[in-house]
Amino acid sequence: MSILAMDTATMVSSVAVADDKRLLAELIVENKLTHSETLLPNVEQVLKLAGVKREDLAAIAVSTGPGSFTGLRIGLAAAKAIAYGLNIPLVGIPTIEGLAWHYPVPGVTVAGFIDAQKGNVYTAHYCWNGSGFDEIKSIEVLSLAEAVDACAKVAGPVVAVGDMVTKKLVKMDNLPKNLVIPPKHMLMPRAANIAMAGLDRLAAGQMDNIMDMEPIYIRKSEAEVLWEKRQQALANDAAGKDAK
Repeated sequence: MSILAMDTATMVSSVAVADDKRLLAELIVENKLTHSETLLPNVEQVLKLAGVKREDLAAIAVSTGPGSFTGLRIGLAAAKAIAYGLNIPLVGIPTIEGLAWHYPVPGVTVAGFIDAQKGNVYTAHYCWNGSGFDEIKSIEVLSLAEAVDACAKVAGPVVAVGDMVTKKLVKMDNLPKNLVIPPKHMLMPRAANIAMAGLDRLAAGQMDNIMDMEPIYIRKSEAEVLWEKRQQALANDAAGKDAK
């Protein structure tokens, strides 16, 4: 069974094709081009490299967030369109769970540090169970310091993953002794990881509904926050005028 996987949750654009025996092909790109410019051409290229025709695909797997609001919408829209057009199952994988697949090691906790803006991070903890990952700490938004403190309370080694590791975490002093900072190439999102997690879910009979599947946003976008502030200001202004 061939599965097409994609991850557009961050600045990294990654697409992969795999089956239940091996990874067939993968592209990982991080540049100034947007996901809307690169995603579909990369899908075509990775299918060609894998020697897999679109009609031979059995499922689609996609990173569902948290992460970049725009990137998530682009990735999910493409995944839904392809799955619907080919009439094949769609599986969503949380971004941090996908990153955790870098480290399928018993006794190691994988902690996410994904940029949530304003000094905050999206974080969650996962542990390998022998065939997949269990969510030990649910996805939430914390300050960077709070996320680090949460790692310090874990018994055993914790591996940090996500874009905020290189942006902020490596620059911090007095990190917990149990917190491991991996090499840069082991921090990047990989569609191969999303494919492996997707195959694991499909083997368990799990899939998502194309019609109601949504990204994991966790928090409101900056545009929504600004719009609500503006509406509140207008309402307060109107109320003030009515009071006069």
